[in-house]
Amino acid sequence: MKSLNLSRKQKKNLTRILVALAAFLIVIVVDKIVDLAHVTNSKVCWLLPFCLYFAIYLVIGYDVLFKAARNISHGQVLDENFLMGVATIGAFALGIYTGIAGKDIEGFDEACAVLLFYQVGEFFQGYATGKSRKSISSLMDIRPDYANVMRGETVEQVDPEEVTVGDIIVVNPGEKVPLDGVIIKGSSTLDTKALTGESLPREVGEGEEVISGCVNMTSQIHVKVNKVFYDSTVSKILELVENASSRKSKAENFITKFAKYYTPAVVCSALLLAIIPGIITKDWYSWIYRALSFLVVSCPCALVVSIPLSFFAGIGAASRRGILVKGSNYLELLNKANTFVFDKTGTLTKGNFAVTAISPQENKEEVLRLAAIAEQGSSHPIAKSIIARYGKEVQKDYTVTNVAGQGIIASKNDDVIYCGNEKLMIDNDIPYIHQDGVGTVVYVAHGKNFVGSLLISDEIKPEAKSVISKLNAMNCTTVMLTGDNEVIAKSVAEELGLTSYKASLLPQNKVENVEELLADKKKGDVLCFVGDGINDAPVLMRSDIGIAMGGVGSDAAIEASDVVLMQDDLSGIAKAKRIAKKTMAVVMENIIISLAVKLLIMLLSALGITGMWLAVIGDVGVAIVAILNAMRVNRNNDEKKKTK
Repeated sequence: MKSLNLSRKQKKNLTRILVALAAFLIVIVVDKIVDLAHVTNSKVCWLLPFCLYFAIYLVIGYDVLFKAARNISHGQVLDENFLMGVATIGAFALGIYTGIAGKDIEGFDEACAVLLFYQVGEFFQGYATGKSRKSISSLMDIRPDYANVMRGETVEQVDPEEVTVGDIIVVNPGEKVPLDGVIIKGSSTLDTKALTGESLPREVGEGEEVISGCVNMTSQIHVKVNKVFYDSTVSKILELVENASSRKSKAENFITKFAKYYTPAVVCSALLLAIIPGIITKDWYSWIYRALSFLVVSCPCALVVSIPLSFFAGIGAASRRGILVKGSNYLELLNKANTFVFDKTGTLTKGNFAVTAISPQENKEEVLRLAAIAEQGSSHPIAKSIIARYGKEVQKDYTVTNVAGQGIIASKNDDVIYCGNEKLMIDNDIPYIHQDGVGTVVYVAHGKNFVGSLLISDEIKPEAKSVISKLNAMNCTTVMLTGDNEVIAKSVAEELGLTSYKASLLPQNKVENVEELLADKKKGDVLCFVGDGINDAPVLMRSDIGIAMGGVGSDAAIEASDVVLMQDDLSGIAKAKRIAKKTMAVVMENIIISLAVKLLIMLLSALGITGMWLAVIGDVGVAIVAILNAMRVNRNNDEKKKTK
């Protein structure tokens, strides 16, 4: 039991099942060998097997009878507990009738077997649900238990909800980061696996932001809190996960409605099966027995349990990979998604500038050195990308002058460096070589001599081309909406192989374009918008499915989107779609298998071809098969590596 990682309740139920099963096997074997009903010649000889079987029945089925009675008192009559109760009590009644009538006793062993195997099915259901819940419950472990707050020179341990913005908290090695904030002292390594699914740790130091839910691995850090617990990342994620099961898919809603009408229908059918032929043939025993068998196999638990369990397993499998799905309805929609609209900056591209080309190549170190001297005092992203690419100590004794709309002039006595656009070169009569390229071109001159140029571009994410290719292979339409100019947008679209793109868009234009795509889509089509969750909140909310990239630390991502990719990695889209596809395949398999097997055995039971034993095996067997099939969703959904 220990290797199965069972809860205390599951261990108790399993013990009860094993004890009842052992007792049942002993009694039934003895009954078949010595015929307990004929140990004595008394008229009440049936009492011995009745008492033995009924004792086992109460041990294994007392909770089913209790639930049936409780539900009846609350007005919920027709459920699986009621069906099991009626069928088994009816079987005991038939056994008593045959005993009193002096016939071969039938019904006692079947009644015990019905509840025994029903409880086996219930155990499998509980175990499967617990296993599927593991991925989500492990995510729930990110909730911090306490926060170490600096109070003067001392550290006080308090509830995270008591910490306010501006407080300084101390996070020791091995502790969870309880609230979002900025490191003001120390450096360490953070384990973000519970949030992102990413196994590689993250190095952090002073001035860097940390988010709640991460685990501090190596050194003590002091963090200045910038969000109260209610607004922290961990709180938002926990709220999302806790509410995920409330948004049901169409399949789940269908099964709920189906069971609502199906159960009364089979109860009425069983009554008619017992009464009408019984009146005609006068063989009440045979037809009541058939009706009870019909009731046993008709129990809809295989469908009612396995369908929600399949979706729950799908959400759990996604959570384990750092993909938060807000409800099974979005998992169902994601399987149908055939139009993917992408924001560019921060989604298809890294959102950070980098030096992608230097001309001339033979003089690139000198071009970089001079540009770094000129740009060293600027906080502009382009300036930072030049300093980062140079990667050496920059000479600091130059006077830097910013020329609005043109660039920078750095001077030291007669030594002058010009760094900027074409207009800076033209206005200072510096002959230069025009450079073409997608991005921003920075020209560099030393004195009046042109030295070279740098091309600064937003880098495309390494996985972007592969993800777009996979979506195109699935016959999906891929569209990019961006505020960048036509040249940059066209270059990115062509490099990635996008179906189409729209450039030079303002935020409100993106919403308008998504509205047009939604209006033009066919019935059954599903449109996903993929954005960074910060500037794209209106579009994320308007689309059929809003997918937010890099949800860690972004409140807007968690609140506005339907699916959050906690890693800033586009490959999560393909993973999510694979999980959704597998989930829906399992759901359809369970619906078809469950209905086909049940209808077949119900027909055989009604015709008297099979008895209650096969009804029991059919009902419990199909439930266990459906539950085990649902558990497949939570297995590894990553693509198998191709082998040569």
